[in-house]
Amino acid sequence: MIGKSVEIKADKILGSLRKKKSEFWSHEREKNALSLFKDAAKRVPAYKDFLKKHRVDPAKIKTFKDFELLPTTDKKSYLREYPLEKLIWDGHLNKPIVYTSTSGSTGEPFYFPREQKLDWQYSILAEEFLKNSSYGTGGPTLVIIGFGMGVWIGGIITYKAFEIATQRSNLPVSIITPGINKNEIFHALRSLSPQYRETILIGYPPFIKDVLDEAHDEGINLKKLNMRLLFAAESFTEKFRDYVVKKAGVRNPILDTLNIYGTADIGAMAYETPTSILVRRLAMKNPKLFKDIFEDVSKTPTLAQYNPSFITFEAQGEDILLTGRNTIPLIRYSIGDHGGVMSFAQLEKKLKSNGIDLRREARKIDAERSISETPFVYVYERKDLSTKLYGAIIYPEHIREALQHEKLENFVTGKFTIMTKTDRKQNQFMEVHVELKPKMRASKYLQKLCHDLIVESLLLKNAEYRNNYSSIPHKVKPKMFFWPHEHHLHFKPGIKQKWVKKIPK
Repeated sequence: MIGKSVEIKADKILGSLRKKKSEFWSHEREKNALSLFKDAAKRVPAYKDFLKKHRVDPAKIKTFKDFELLPTTDKKSYLREYPLEKLIWDGHLNKPIVYTSTSGSTGEPFYFPREQKLDWQYSILAEEFLKNSSYGTGGPTLVIIGFGMGVWIGGIITYKAFEIATQRSNLPVSIITPGINKNEIFHALRSLSPQYRETILIGYPPFIKDVLDEAHDEGINLKKLNMRLLFAAESFTEKFRDYVVKKAGVRNPILDTLNIYGTADIGAMAYETPTSILVRRLAMKNPKLFKDIFEDVSKTPTLAQYNPSFITFEAQGEDILLTGRNTIPLIRYSIGDHGGVMSFAQLEKKLKSNGIDLRREARKIDAERSISETPFVYVYERKDLSTKLYGAIIYPEHIREALQHEKLENFVTGKFTIMTKTDRKQNQFMEVHVELKPKMRASKYLQKLCHDLIVESLLLKNAEYRNNYSSIPHKVKPKMFFWPHEHHLHFKPGIKQKWVKKIPK
């Protein structure tokens, strides 16, 4: 049960998100990271031993600059090196715990314990999103949670967060949890949604796109339902956002959509805000601004804001490090993602140097009241979720953008799997396996169109591929394969899409 003091704390934090300036959040970021380090160095047996092995004297870590010199942790060098109870506060499991698992997409799944704290932190995000609706806050609102409700974190923590937020704020919000059962989602959209002022559909981006694409054939007029969309578990482009916004009849893409940067390791770490979505969309229209903010112009990262009262992000080179309090506290933890961090003040300076007034741009879309000066983290697609072709790193994002082309909207779902193979002569080649929409077949025209759009995207976005293509085009052109909708081999429904499959050596 959430106590009254915690409710007051939630109101205070929600108020701070709008009122506090960039300098406050920078101080909060450093203060909380140091505090967590000191607690973990005293109370977590595994971290004590880890510091000892690295000859670190915790008493000498007094400033954030000292903190930034601490050795990093990760799954391999830290979490898998110690028994579970040694990784937890005070070295025992004698406390209420919920377990969730990583997907195992980059190795053996790891079971992360968590307590109610992470659910409560996510509830701040949930309440903020509920109150930012372009449809007003009068409600009532129906929340449909389309994440898997099993051992993975998305479904259960999202349910808990929205339940805590609505009970705390007494918002007229109803929740239904059909999970990844499309038929149950269609039943809810058909029978329940018309009785509510607005509907929030939540889930994994490719799955939600499938639901929106198939809704018309199910006799559902989404444009009458005042739809809002919340995603997690994967990055997507602004082209994808525009597509689902149009399909669902979403009124305002800045206020009524949101993508969460989350993980089983420590919950909903950061999330898109009206501010971050606006900045990203401005950057997509302005190549110089894009380069000033993100540096790498070949890929489009997720841009999110985070609350330093809950978590701290750093960038060490291109690697993202996080420090956050959970049942297993994580200190300078490398999650495997790469990107960068910046304060609101730093981002605003980059905008001004390009002649852009953020608040004036926000006023144009009725989002000025939603501006928050919390810091930013931007995240690219994971390096370990790519494949190589003649030395060129091929990221799924570049193929995803090609398959989201408007010419393909009626033929393919946008889901695919890529893999690099070798023939008998040990020459490399890349296969692209594409999912067709229901009742569709792959004509020669469609095969050529998909092939040409993928090559065009790679040539435009990938310098390494472009260099190879100029000398050996016949060797780097993809081999295309098309599969029926939801085919079990590459597109089994209800699980996270494997964009890249590694071939055993």
